Amino acid sequence: MSDDLVQFLTAGDRTLNILFGSQSGNSEDLASKIGKQASSYGLESTVHDMGEVDAAALSGMKRVLIVCSTWGEGEQPDNAEDLWNAANGDSAPNLSSTNFSVCALGDTSYELFCESGKEWDKRFEELGGKRLLDRVDCDVDYDKPAASWAEMALPRMAAVDGEGLFQDDKVASIADFVSSGGSLQASAAPAPTSDDAGSKAVTQGGSDTQVFMHEGDRSLHILFGSQSGNAEGLAAKIGKRASAYGLDANVHDMDGFDVSTLSGMSRVLIVCSTWGEGEQPDNAEALWVAANSDGAPSLGHTHFSVCALGDTSYELFCESGKEWDKRFEDLGGTRLVDRIDCDVDYDAPSAIWTESVLAHMAAVDGNGTFQAEMVELIIEELQGGEDVAVDGDDGFVIPNLESEELQVNVQVFRYDCMDGERGTDEWACVLPGNMSVLQVLRTMKATEDGSLTFRDGPANDPCTVISVNGRNVLPGLTKISDIASSVNGSWKIVIEPLPGGEVIRDLVVDLSIHDIRRSSLKPWFHGATRDGREFSQGVIGSLASSEATEIHSIRDFTSSILVDSFSDVMPYNPSYVGPSNIISMWSRVTDPRTSEANRAEHMSSLSSMGGIKAETDLSSISRNGQLGMRISSHMLDAKTSVLRDGAFSDSRHGKHVWWYCWSVKMSGKVNDAVIYRQVLGPIGLIGNLFSGISARMILGFTRTGGRVFNGLLGMVAPPAGVGKMPKQFNTPVKNHHEVVAIYNEIGSGF
Repeated sequence: MSDDLVQFLTAGDRTLNILFGSQSGNSEDLASKIGKQASSYGLESTVHDMGEVDAAALSGMKRVLIVCSTWGEGEQPDNAEDLWNAANGDSAPNLSSTNFSVCALGDTSYELFCESGKEWDKRFEELGGKRLLDRVDCDVDYDKPAASWAEMALPRMAAVDGEGLFQDDKVASIADFVSSGGSLQASAAPAPTSDDAGSKAVTQGGSDTQVFMHEGDRSLHILFGSQSGNAEGLAAKIGKRASAYGLDANVHDMDGFDVSTLSGMSRVLIVCSTWGEGEQPDNAEALWVAANSDGAPSLGHTHFSVCALGDTSYELFCESGKEWDKRFEDLGGTRLVDRIDCDVDYDAPSAIWTESVLAHMAAVDGNGTFQAEMVELIIEELQGGEDVAVDGDDGFVIPNLESEELQVNVQVFRYDCMDGERGTDEWACVLPGNMSVLQVLRTMKATEDGSLTFRDGPANDPCTVISVNGRNVLPGLTKISDIASSVNGSWKIVIEPLPGGEVIRDLVVDLSIHDIRRSSLKPWFHGATRDGREFSQGVIGSLASSEATEIHSIRDFTSSILVDSFSDVMPYNPSYVGPSNIISMWSRVTDPRTSEANRAEHMSSLSSMGGIKAETDLSSISRNGQLGMRISSHMLDAKTSVLRDGAFSDSRHGKHVWWYCWSVKMSGKVNDAVIYRQVLGPIGLIGNLFSGISARMILGFTRTGGRVFNGLLGMVAPPAGVGKMPKQFNTPVKNHHEVVAIYNEIGSGF
């Protein structure tokens, strides 16, 4: 590559802003992948959640990629709604200096396919933005088209010079360079940040230690091998912390990492978990094989340390980390800090290791030589400027969070069990926006009314669920700025007890029914006899990692009480076991380790009248954010399985319901009377015009199982159609759940 092109790709502002609007997480994942690719093109990418972007900031962005999914019938995802409204408001920004392109994700089974992405594409153009690449509209199998779009979009974004002008003649040469295996990750100068600006000031006028910490090459490479995500999350935390030590951290996934580049790295940290019986995680396997091959690099100039994650219940505890530690030493690496082996509660020990190892890595000078005498000086320098002590649940420094203060009117439900009086108390307060609802209650109790009663505990205590502004939440995890409603410029939160239960006092509700329901179901696990793998300690059953992840994700929620509160049915159907128990049983049914007899027991409970068929409307669950969507998806799988096992195949009633619902699906009409006449055909249509059946249906039939004959309607309307109507209309719809269930199976329009 010519020197001119190198200069072009490293001069001036090289920032790339990637905005994602995501409902299920696909757009977010894709945006992150593109962000990682961008560094190969000399771009410093920042991935933004649309829910956290100020519309006014868009005008200052020279390069913007948008990855946006479409929710429901052509709607913006929840996290994109506010930004979309702002972009269409009177104060929408001028984007004449912005170069952009859009990747839209959608589903061709919906009429408004990729509508949100199309709207962003059109709106950016209307605001003056310059489209560098035509929008791509991706179906549910979006991987390949999205990858092709990224390969074309990134060289175009890289061809925007430091002044924000697109240089079309540079695109081909940039694309050729990257496709031939070249990368600007090492050579590109990082985009200046607020931290970098401070570093330069320190270098020019700071102490000798500060000058040392910011001179020469200060790169730190953190490699993670992760199966469940713990090692990846820890590596990211360490990367953020590294900047305090004057280090420029680069976090690398071991998957796809080139082992030959290790020899050019003077500072390397490895964070690696152990999978199964002492095996490398899937993403580390290929790199481990390469590091043990004949072509493994010499690490004579590399300083390293290893943090190993494991589980002491396994014989080969932290084996993968131990292997990496030994292998780096065998290849000539210099160990600066002894390896730490962490059990499942790894937060505190890994945090202590982090502070020690970063001080040692910072003591490696700009030429790659370790200066041992600088370690204590660096620690003292940081202690003089900030609190470095281990402080917080995860062992990392808790930053001083500053948030705008809000004038909040707090309204709390009160109930005195002694005299039976109930009402509300109101307090006008000035509170920081980042205060949790649980902290608000604690403050009210400490300063206003010591008799205020609520369930207290840790932030994620599953029993603390309450209702705030109509939403059921864990108050310790909910900030007032996220849930308060604005009324005439002031903020208001209404705090009430969890609906559907007996109030004991104030916000405390009797939760014993949840334990009673669970114990009555006996959701225990009985394992089947399976083939296993032979290990040194005997035969152990095995399970594919993807399968294990899926099984465990089904029951991955903090509070069963919160999950049950998502359902609109719970307060009105005492026989319903609730979504949390449905999910628990369904996870047992789908677990291949479950015995057939145990699986049959769980399916029997699921198909009972208090089981999945009692949940009449999954949309009440799915509207509760990511957790609600995931829970409703698994419940729909359970409902579909139950229905296919005979709910609609063993009776004349079932056939009526089936064909009635298919008529709605195929016609696209939702008027019950019109659809029912279509079910009966032309003769029935003509007959119903004179028989009064249409009138009885329009005025009598309800989706909630109400009576067909309301008052004297049955006496007034001619009875000519009696006998022609399916049973579901001649009698109260006791099995209404079947009607709704089949709608949910066919489509979500009911």
